[in-house]
Amino acid sequence: MAVPKFFEFFEAFLKAINDGELHSAKEVRNEIATAMALTDADLAEMLPSGSQRTFDNRVAWARTYLDKAGLIETPQRGKYRITTAGKNALISGDKIDLSYLEKSDNFKIFHKATTPNPSSNESEEKDESPIEMLEALHKQVTATLASQLMDEIMKLTPTEFERLVVKLLLKMGYGNGINEAGMVTQQSNDGGIDGIIKEDQLGFSHIYIQAKQWASEQTVGKPEIQKFVGALQGQQAQKGLFITTAKFSSGALQYADNLLGAKIVLVDGTALTKLMIKHNVGVSLEQSYEIKRIDSDFFSDEL
Repeated sequence: MAVPKFFEFFEAFLKAINDGELHSAKEVRNEIATAMALTDADLAEMLPSGSQRTFDNRVAWARTYLDKAGLIETPQRGKYRITTAGKNALISGDKIDLSYLEKSDNFKIFHKATTPNPSSNESEEKDESPIEMLEALHKQVTATLASQLMDEIMKLTPTEFERLVVKLLLKMGYGNGINEAGMVTQQSNDGGIDGIIKEDQLGFSHIYIQAKQWASEQTVGKPEIQKFVGALQGQQAQKGLFITTAKFSSGALQYADNLLGAKIVLVDGTALTKLMIKHNVGVSLEQSYEIKRIDSDFFSDEL
């Protein structure tokens, strides 16, 4: 048999962890493969790119969708557990497919954000060119990755989050070539500063960091930015980065834009995940594709 589509793994995934215990990805895959009687040939099938087993890829996508619908949870990194909603899904006897997952408001938001033209019928003729469709799919995969990335970020401790921010800035090239270019301050005596990046070898210029690990639906307001400005003044600093997993109010953005004597850059949760993906922090390259076209100049010359 062919490897099932990723959405055909939903029910099998839930049944594999229905005991309520924590299970690793490997345990879940093994259980699903046995329950669905997949052959060695099925399990050996690779994606067209050759980068990963088709089975592993589709089970991973199933996990993401179930997690976004609240049917499973990942209380520990790489460990999955069924939720009450997941148990109820199995008990209901309903077909657990994309339509079932749409009962979750959180999943609706996720699915709309990560699916190009989600209401379109797959059998309908496409108006987009192949390149446009490829770009739409790339956008879908990236949006899903950003959502997964934020899930992992929110599992970090506050100190781990601060270290992540410093690592990201260093990966972006700040403090390049400087020994001990980045540091996380001691929590007991940080004075409102969570981290520092050295911009030059002699220490003439520093970037001071405030990192707020707040829920994505929360809003950082103007008062928080004012406090950070006060902390910068205490350090006689001119450059500050306020980075959060949440979002900023319009008042906070306007205040930061109109500051005199100091430069404050605000980075919200959406921008944070984009930067991490761009600079390969917390993610790794799975596959790269080259798109080629006819070289008209080559064929216009005499051969």
